[in-house]
Amino acid sequence: MAGLRVVWLLFLIVAATLTVSVLQLFENSLEAVTALALFIPLLVGTGGNVGAQAATSAVRALAIGEVRPSDAMRVAWRESAVGLFLGLVLGALAFVAGWLVAGIPVAITVGVSVVLVCIWAATIGSLMPLMARALNIDPAVISAPLVTTLVDATGLVIYFVVAGVVLGI
Repeated sequence: MAGLRVVWLLFLIVAATLTVSVLQLFENSLEAVTALALFIPLLVGTGGNVGAQAATSAVRALAIGEVRPSDAMRVAWRESAVGLFLGLVLGALAFVAGWLVAGIPVAITVGVSVVLVCIWAATIGSLMPLMARALNIDPAVISAPLVTTLVDATGLVIYFVVAGVVLGI
């Protein structure tokens, strides 16, 4: 079991370099509005947590026979709605934090980004175990770590695209 885990973790550490590439791609945005950097841990942490929770719920549902890989669309819609709810609640709190630290434009950027990242993370988190099972890969071993890695990188893309629209950078 440890051998399989280390193989996946080696793959994931290489995949995590995608996050570095995303940050390099949006380096000019960070230089233009340095306050954006302050909220990166909040954004990737929230996305990772939401995605990992969704993945864990899906792994459990698979284990007890509640869902099958063929239920992917139903699961994705349900978790997207959960992600929207979580995103609205957490995004409101992130908005307040952004407002207190950096003002309204950054607050809007952070709040909207958290909503979108939560929807994305919940959806991807719920689908990853189903895809793993369909590919005969143990979903318990790979789902949460892969979701976290994927959501970190894609969540940053969402964040910087929203920043580009809201802040004009």
